[in-house]
Amino acid sequence: MGGIYDDQDYKNLMNANYYPLENMKKSVARLKASKQIDIETMEYGQYQPILSPLDTWPNGSGKVWFKALGHARLQLTAQPNTTPLSNDERVVVPPTKCALLDASIRKCFNLEPPIPMKADIRQHQKDDANSDQHEIRLVWEYGNGENQAPTLLNLTMVCPYTTKPRKADASTEARQEHSDK
Repeated sequence: MGGIYDDQDYKNLMNANYYPLENMKKSVARLKASKQIDIETMEYGQYQPILSPLDTWPNGSGKVWFKALGHARLQLTAQPNTTPLSNDERVVVPPTKCALLDASIRKCFNLEPPIPMKADIRQHQKDDANSDQHEIRLVWEYGNGENQAPTLLNLTMVCPYTTKPRKADASTEARQEHSDK
């Protein structure tokens, strides 16, 4: 299912909310004004539909967002983490990959000024190790020095490999035909 998010139109739509800094500031203001979320305690996946309504997402990807999100969160919660949150918070080591992702997101949206993000969504290759699992790659940039607050988060979500079609609204026949290959 993650393959539908490995789409440049989807990435452009999402990243326009988080990058550059001015766009991130507008998103922070919008989330703070929203009665649908608490920006201080939010988790990865909760803010995207508020910033970009699901029905505006390309290829019908909004239709399956909560299912895809739930699957990713379950898998990432089962993966232990030993990586510190960031260089400026080396003592903060969230216990799971999902907790690390959530803490990173909260850090970006709650610092003053906020930290812009660039999100990339990829799909594992068939022969990758753990190709059936979600993976996150968080790379902070430190424009003001390695021990200062980060100035950019490069967030990559790697989704499990699938042979299913890229459009969320593909017909049953097309899915069956594609999976038979």
